[in-house]
Amino acid sequence: MSAQQLVKGQNGPITATDVVVSVQLTAPADLSALLVGADGKVRSDADFVFFNQPTGPGVRLVPGRTGQPAQLAISLTQIPADIEQIRAVITLEDASSSFGRSAPPTAYVSDAQGNSLFQYSVDGLTAESIVIAVEIYRRSGAWKVRAVGQGYAGGFAALVTDHGVSVDDAPAAQPVSAPVPPAPAPPAPAPSAPAGPPEVSLTKARPVSLTKGQKVTLRKDGGVALTVIRMGLGWDPVPAPKKTGFFGGGGSKSGNIDLDASAIMLAGKNVVDVVYYGQLKAKDGSILHEGDNLTGEGEGDDEVVGVDLTRVSPQVTSIVFTVTSYRGQTFEQIDNAFCRLVDDTNNTELARFTLQGGMPFTGLVMAKVYREGANWKLQAIGEGINAKHAGEAVPQLGRFVQA
Repeated sequence: MSAQQLVKGQNGPITATDVVVSVQLTAPADLSALLVGADGKVRSDADFVFFNQPTGPGVRLVPGRTGQPAQLAISLTQIPADIEQIRAVITLEDASSSFGRSAPPTAYVSDAQGNSLFQYSVDGLTAESIVIAVEIYRRSGAWKVRAVGQGYAGGFAALVTDHGVSVDDAPAAQPVSAPVPPAPAPPAPAPSAPAGPPEVSLTKARPVSLTKGQKVTLRKDGGVALTVIRMGLGWDPVPAPKKTGFFGGGGSKSGNIDLDASAIMLAGKNVVDVVYYGQLKAKDGSILHEGDNLTGEGEGDDEVVGVDLTRVSPQVTSIVFTVTSYRGQTFEQIDNAFCRLVDDTNNTELARFTLQGGMPFTGLVMAKVYREGANWKLQAIGEGINAKHAGEAVPQLGRFVQA
């Protein structure tokens, strides 16, 4: 059976109940899926299928052909009734690259027996590093496929934000029909939980050395609120053994570890904006990322993110700072990871948090800046997550922020 060739915007009917979406391209990439409702948004982060979450409602990632990304196996009879579209997304592994640098990717839709039904060459891409290639969608009770070809120069985080990926991890409500248990007797007073690290105050006399979980109010000596801050983040590759080298190579350090700092702006647990190497400035102009460091070599801050607290949108309740390992090495291969808070009006370091020991994770949630009443506060976090870039970190941030 020969595949029907689609052009951008063209659609065709799907009669099979199980289909496979695959892609072929010359640059390393990942294939993922967004399951969206009639409003074009996901219902929750469970509707986002990617390599760290390879299964979703009716959709799963399966191994692809040699040298090509994993494929999306879709059981159309298992797609929830309130899901209208399944969008297949191609993401270049090198987000600093673009589709315009290589031959256009080709998307295929096949049935479960491997018969090719549709084929779409995703041409016309230039600066984009991510593209919605095709979508499988409902129309009048039947399923169809459409060639989309919508690229995102802003990268993965821009696409995730546009589709309403939420980091809400609240437990699901109980069914209405669930029996209501009798009210328990009032429990005896429990012993007080151990107190966390005490909240500390800032002073220009000496920087505060923070411990995990510790909080600090963003006010200077005399109680004056900070207005413009700078978050500096740094790290070093672990020195390699003298004889064997790092990852089998020579030398004392590796230039192959690429960590990326990101500032993720949230309203409660919902993402408002993401500032990272693919989008260096917040949409409200309040945050500016100074650019990507590819190695971690050298002294001082490796990446710097500036925040003008006076310009942060009122809907933003917290800003979470993450560091992710773009090439997938874990923080067991990283030394001296730290973040430090600087008063940008006078270049004074006010607080520093240093991570002790490596972790078997590809990402770290380093700290957050958050509103408490009329004040902004900083909390050191230092918790590991598995994420290679900001878009993958977003669905994992629920436990670090307030609803």
